[in-house]
Amino acid sequence: MKLSDELRRGWQGIAQPSPLFGMGFAAFCLAVGTVARWGFSFIRPDIYFTPYVPAVFFATAVAGVRAGILTTLFSGVLGLLVNFGEARADSARVALLLIYWSVCALTIWGVHHYRSIVGRERRISQRLIEEEEYRKLVVAELQHRLKNKLSTIHAVLHQVLEREPQVWDRIDHRLRALSTVDDLIARVDNAGCDIKDLLLSELNPYGHVRFNLNGEPLFLSAKLAVSLSLIFHELATNAAKYGAFSAARGFLQVSWTVSDDRLNVTWDETEGPTIDQVGPAGFGTKLLKSALMPFDGRTEITYLKTGVHCTMQCRIPKV
Repeated sequence: MKLSDELRRGWQGIAQPSPLFGMGFAAFCLAVGTVARWGFSFIRPDIYFTPYVPAVFFATAVAGVRAGILTTLFSGVLGLLVNFGEARADSARVALLLIYWSVCALTIWGVHHYRSIVGRERRISQRLIEEEEYRKLVVAELQHRLKNKLSTIHAVLHQVLEREPQVWDRIDHRLRALSTVDDLIARVDNAGCDIKDLLLSELNPYGHVRFNLNGEPLFLSAKLAVSLSLIFHELATNAAKYGAFSAARGFLQVSWTVSDDRLNVTWDETEGPTIDQVGPAGFGTKLLKSALMPFDGRTEITYLKTGVHCTMQCRIPKV
């Protein structure tokens, strides 16, 4: 390993340096501290131990506790016996040596304690990253299996209902809508999706100039997103067959607001064909009425001369 890499790994607390590197780095710190002490001696010859404090700190931070202790002991001996002036060792310098060793002991303990905390947090972070990667792998596998099952159900129903095209037509597009919203939810790790993305996935096939979306960004939980996707799909299909999207100048305005924990959505079609007569409620109408019941919601549909006007209200579950 390069010396620079070993120095970096030791400073960051990733790995303990080799004993040889630790001893060499401690000797380097002692040498730098001694040179600094020699330089200070031209100003204050009675500075004996202070320049070695940074040496002890860096030796401990990079090479570990043993290197810090050795640096502390040898720097104390150097400060006591080596003189860069006319002063000689006396009892006052011995007292300063004891104080210096006490300060170094606190420094070594503090650096070691910090390194242990950093090491523990790094191990926890690494474990969380590994668990997150594994969870994403499992979710991706489950999503893949879900899509395969939906495709299998789609194929089986198509084969069974091959001789009943009307029934198949009522089921086919709803299964495709469920598949689309599943893909949207999967993009954000199965947590849900934004209501605008949900509407765009349903309305984009009709052309972006045929509709307008108005509302603040709102993230929906997965369950609410599925229910709303079925409602939007029913309304969009109805608009394509009988409403605004079936006319050349037809236009759709969808807006939503949030009040406390309640979501209010308005679906307003204009410039569509005149609705003269409304047939009996079918499966789609029943779905519109019941889809939001699990969220304390309701759907109201009004057939105006200008087109379909639908309002939806429901409770927004916490994501």
